Amino acid sequence: MKVSQLQTSDYAPFYRNYIAQVSDEFTLIEELEISLHRFIKFVQDIPLDKFDYRYEESKWTIKDIIQHIIDAERVFSYRALRFARNDATELPGFEENHYVNEANGNQRSIMELLTELSAVRHSTLYLFKSINKDQLLNTGIASNNPMSVRALGFVIIGHQNHHQRIFEERYL
Repeated sequence: MKVSQLQTSDYAPFYRNYIAQVSDEFTLIEELEISLHRFIKFVQDIPLDKFDYRYEESKWTIKDIIQHIIDAERVFSYRALRFARNDATELPGFEENHYVNEANGNQRSIMELLTELSAVRHSTLYLFKSINKDQLLNTGIASNNPMSVRALGFVIIGHQNHHQRIFEERYL
């Protein structure tokens, strides 16, 4: 399935920006794989002195943002698992600022963060490879909004792409 096959009813308007940042060139599974490698290569080319940089005092560092991408992917994958398995329990939102403050991403090495991101993405890939076409259409409620399993997969990719663009525009 490709991102162009999503319907606006698959996700809340909040996620429109993330969905828009996913290329229609590849399928969901292909893009989950490709985007991981593209992101890791991009991060490895960032000068070392930039990983702890903040473009404003209150903003996150690149390390904080990578940790945030990891945490968000775990949350989105968990939602996809629950919805794919027809769990009708409404899921709460998560406060990303609290997660970043508690995760201590800045105290970790960039290689450790990228290794964890890779491990999480591989887990996400195995999850989505186990989900059949009918299950991709399943929906559930997260953060008081309906969301489909397939949209969650594309949100994972678009969220990462969004932050890579922020790195390019504000950090480098």
